Amino acid sequence: MELFAEIVISLMLVIGGLFGLLGSFGLIKLDDTMRRLHAPTKATTLGVGGVLIASMLYFAVFMGDVSYHELLITAFLFITAPITANFVAKAHMHRDVKERDLPRTGGGYGWAGYDEIGDEEQPIDTK
Repeated sequence: MELFAEIVISLMLVIGGLFGLLGSFGLIKLDDTMRRLHAPTKATTLGVGGVLIASMLYFAVFMGDVSYHELLITAFLFITAPITANFVAKAHMHRDVKERDLPRTGGGYGWAGYDEIGDEEQPIDTK
């Protein structure tokens, strides 16, 4: 049983490390801010998640103790990473992208960050 647990923990560490490496490589190599945004928020989050799962398994199997710290860290990471990515994307859009350069939204309203206050009752003419 211990050998199987060691193999699973090792695999989770290797998978987590590979995701972390891919996320770091993507952050360095991708050329655009919006493309770079996906590497750390997606791949690196999965990498840290793999390492935390390996840590939870280790403490449960070998120490006989259930560790809630890793579970809380995982929940915090999975909640904060998408919110941070959203803030960085909005900041990039407001700084470097004009509204006329954005694609049509397909709905009755434009991009939320570019609408003036009070425009929510006036849909954009899509004709």
